[in-house]
Amino acid sequence: MENLSEVTEFLLVGLTDALEMQVPLFTIFALIYLTTLVGNLGMIVLILLDSRLHTPMYFFLSNLSLVDCVYASSVTPKVMAGILTGDKIISYDACATQMFFFAAFATVESFLLASMAFDRQAAVCKPLHYTTTVTRAMCALLATSSYVCGLLQSSVHVALTFHLSFCHSNVVNHFFCDIPPLLALSCSDIYTNEIVLFTLAAFNTLFALLVILGSYLFIFTAILRMHSSEGRQKAFSTCASHLTTVSIFYGAIIFMYLQPSSSHSMGTDKMASVFYAMVIPMLNPLVYSLRNKEVKSAFKRVVGKAVFSRLSLLIRNRMQTM
Repeated sequence: MENLSEVTEFLLVGLTDALEMQVPLFTIFALIYLTTLVGNLGMIVLILLDSRLHTPMYFFLSNLSLVDCVYASSVTPKVMAGILTGDKIISYDACATQMFFFAAFATVESFLLASMAFDRQAAVCKPLHYTTTVTRAMCALLATSSYVCGLLQSSVHVALTFHLSFCHSNVVNHFFCDIPPLLALSCSDIYTNEIVLFTLAAFNTLFALLVILGSYLFIFTAILRMHSSEGRQKAFSTCASHLTTVSIFYGAIIFMYLQPSSSHSMGTDKMASVFYAMVIPMLNPLVYSLRNKEVKSAFKRVVGKAVFSRLSLLIRNRMQTM
């Protein structure tokens, strides 16, 4: 990667310089990150251990959990370290790496959300044809396409951004290396960067939202035709939770990336970034999985087996020592 300027490191301003806020912020972010890791990694392990969860829906959920872990980990640990030590310096290459992983896996999540909506549409609208519509090959294709699109688009953003010159200042008015604050920092012509950023973000957002909204339109139509009020209530509740998270995720993306840099207010951008960089990865296991009866039953089975195995081992060891 060619650096056309003399900048070798960046200074991340962070969320606030108020000393009295450092401990509360570190505590909050530590709890959020711990919950994110426990929730998402726990979901992956649970899906792997319970054969009843080896279905397309939980295949996508496990991938969503993996993505949440990666893109939350690309931002939150560095923010926590900066608050704890006061060292807010990030090297040029580390900044590029952070941007790559965050942009890549945030894009992957966007397409995975669309894939999950398609999966739910097939399950609700055509349950008899579900196994022939959402096959293993289809799941693998959708997941692989999501990762490829995310990695390719992120590569484009990083290459264009770090081809710019940063000759005015190296102070990034943000808490991580995101694209808009770095564009605002550059002394080069950023017209091409803005066009590419807007085009790709618009394509990702509009494509995914069209798939999601189209899928849910068919789902709501099918639900309204159901005769069971309990079934309708359950389906509506599930859809409402999903659409709430989708609204927060895409709302933050639209707010951050689908406007010119001259319209950006870094203070409000930071608050929006906290939502999609830290909070959403924590909420996804709760919204998509932990409220699900199948997941709760699987958790009880896995824990029950672990406890039973432990007790059996203790009893066997006790009998051998007698």
